[in-house]
Amino acid sequence: MKVLLIAPNIDATDVGEAFVAFKWADALSRIADVTVLAFQRCGRPDLAGQLPNARVVTWPEPAWARKNERLNAMLKPAWPVFSCHVRVWMRSAIGAGEEFDIAHQLMPQAARYASPLRHFDVPYIIGPLGGALDTPEAFRGEAASAPFFTRLRALDRYRFRHDPLLRSSYSRAACILGVAPYVQDILSDTPLRRFESVLELGIDDVEQVTPRTVHDGHMRVLHVGRGVRTKGLRDTIRAMAELKDLPGVTLTSAGAGEEIEICRAEAQRLGVADRVTFKGKVSRAEVEQLYASHDVFCFPSFREPAGGVLYEAMRHGLPVIAADRGGPASIIDASCGLRIPVTEPTRFAGDISTALRRFAGAPALRTRLGGGARAKVLREGLWASKADALLALYNDILEYPSVPASIQKVSITTPIVS
Repeated sequence: MKVLLIAPNIDATDVGEAFVAFKWADALSRIADVTVLAFQRCGRPDLAGQLPNARVVTWPEPAWARKNERLNAMLKPAWPVFSCHVRVWMRSAIGAGEEFDIAHQLMPQAARYASPLRHFDVPYIIGPLGGALDTPEAFRGEAASAPFFTRLRALDRYRFRHDPLLRSSYSRAACILGVAPYVQDILSDTPLRRFESVLELGIDDVEQVTPRTVHDGHMRVLHVGRGVRTKGLRDTIRAMAELKDLPGVTLTSAGAGEEIEICRAEAQRLGVADRVTFKGKVSRAEVEQLYASHDVFCFPSFREPAGGVLYEAMRHGLPVIAADRGGPASIIDASCGLRIPVTEPTRFAGDISTALRRFAGAPALRTRLGGGARAKVLREGLWASKADALLALYNDILEYPSVPASIQKVSITTPIVS
């Protein structure tokens, strides 16, 4: 099969979307005839060298787009430039007689970018899309420190209803992929031919898990995430304050950001500072050591489209406590962890505390769910299996190209596996 993949940033040496796009491209290029269109970032390894099994076409990423990495990650200001490059290249390639069976816009993950693929007759896919989750109203007062441009998410739903370029991109697509079923609900005002839920995350392998030493009344809880309000660290600290009768339960935070000092002050105010360790920004090697040395992963992020750290923890055999919203709601099930309803801050912290207390009193439950977490990512998350499944989806889309979503809604709550 001849596959055209497009994404503005694909890079094995980067993080986030660029790294995930690389893993998809690398896995697919091993089993299909893949052409990749992307930016080449100055100072980074040549993309053609990173993807030896693919045909790679790149354009220099504009230097002005990289001046503010946070803004660049959020808004993708160079997308119109990239989109123009793709259109010109495709027009030339198709005009020269080149054919593709299917085209796939892997990234951006955010569901707010009109696709250049809509201008051509090649069947195309967009996604896995994520984002567009808002902050629950009860938590907005505590999230006021977020950068101004993050509030532009409020425009997403309006654009899904009224932006002709965005609506055309999605309605003309042979299939829209979402990181979780909630994406289909967000796009409900846009007519889709087909929707599939496909988690964009994957793993190369699981870690060998050594049995964790169980000390009576002791439990090491870990939170890993960027220091912003929505990641749920403040709620976890408030939950710790309700476990003062369990002094052996401790919390480690790994991550940096504006929320960390607020959480440090909160721990001091609530009298649990001696049981909370703030590591700040740590290396990848140290994060892996933290996963291996802790007993429970508590990540109650309430505006999380997917949740890569969940997979990281699960591959180490850690049971998980997560918010029952967004991506985590579709990743975590009864086989691997506990989901917490997102209500309002006081009750949310109380429910997290209840979950932590349950784990603290049941080491056997932690062991069973930790084993279930490891088995789940091994079953669903290996990149080779995900690529096989995506190729099978391509074939299915080409065989049944115009099945309206209103007739066939195939919403797979876990990644498609062969």
